[in-house]
Amino acid sequence: MEQLEEFLAKIRERASAYIGYPASMDFDYTELYPLLRYNLNNVGDPFVESHFAMHTKSFEREVVQFFAELFHAPQKDWWGYVTAGGSESNLYGLYLAREMFPHGMVYYSEATHYSVQKNLHLLGMQSIVIRTTKSGEMDCDDFRETIQSHRHQPVIIMANIGTTMTEAKDDVVLIKDMLKKYAIKHYYIHCDAALAGPYLALLDKGHFDFRYGADSIAVSGHKFIGAPNPCGVVLVKKSNRDRISHAVSYIGSMDTTITGSRNAVTPVFIWYALKKLGREGLLRKAMESMELAAYAVDQLNRIGIRAWKNEWALTVVFPQASEEIRYKWQLASDGDWSHLICMPGVTRAQIDLFVADMKQEANAGRVGSLDRVYLS
Repeated sequence: MEQLEEFLAKIRERASAYIGYPASMDFDYTELYPLLRYNLNNVGDPFVESHFAMHTKSFEREVVQFFAELFHAPQKDWWGYVTAGGSESNLYGLYLAREMFPHGMVYYSEATHYSVQKNLHLLGMQSIVIRTTKSGEMDCDDFRETIQSHRHQPVIIMANIGTTMTEAKDDVVLIKDMLKKYAIKHYYIHCDAALAGPYLALLDKGHFDFRYGADSIAVSGHKFIGAPNPCGVVLVKKSNRDRISHAVSYIGSMDTTITGSRNAVTPVFIWYALKKLGREGLLRKAMESMELAAYAVDQLNRIGIRAWKNEWALTVVFPQASEEIRYKWQLASDGDWSHLICMPGVTRAQIDLFVADMKQEANAGRVGSLDRVYLS
């Protein structure tokens, strides 16, 4: 069909300049194409079999177990499922927190993903926004002052393990220490680790997993790992999940997830990538991406563009580029800043072409002011 051919040609062309959003293009799922011939559905709990046989729950369970081990979930007290993406994963974490503490106060930073406000509205939860530092992490001084004013309420923390714009990481260890200092016994910590979670855990950086205080963790499958459609994983403590589960005779399973019918193909995508790469392959991808991000910062600085990145981040931030550059390279921007993200699949050749474009823009005076405060 002519319309489809034109669309595919456009996508191929645009994919060559796709460096502004956190989605890996470095994957090949050709072997899984036969799955698309069947109507598959992972309805119900992934750990409960049912009379409905057209599912991929065995693959889903292996995916969840991989992340349970990666994030040091408590033995025999973990559970999770493959979601439609980070927004659903965050919704699930907040849902469990609300069921545990119906009158709790949610604290999240102003750099938190936009979907969280929507999730809080859907759940009817009270919340307070905390300021961020210049690099994007939660301002712990502001958090300290705020929780002292609301010590009578349980505390629910939405911690960012890689913010949308600067990939800043909230300090979960320091947050938990504050809760202990002020004798706050009722609390729940959910970590939105959509982008950075997998590679920080592989590198043993970040200090955010279940060992350090997390009660639930959200990751995306289409970001660092890579998939042809949005997907994610939410990992929680099974003892907390048990608060919301109930049996459904129609499907012969437990109703423990947000949605009823669930995509049964994406768990196999993630499983396939994890099996094919293993921890060593994923770690190699992480190191290559880290090196490329450092290279991008260096090359932009060499031409006078004051680029910077947070520690252990793939996201490179710089003064806002022109509309033409933002469109060509599909750059996300917020306020005075734009960013690129060195996801697996982004190449040094792409970075060189981008830097060359930025150099032309800078020479023509079309790049944002280079005199702004930035991180060295």
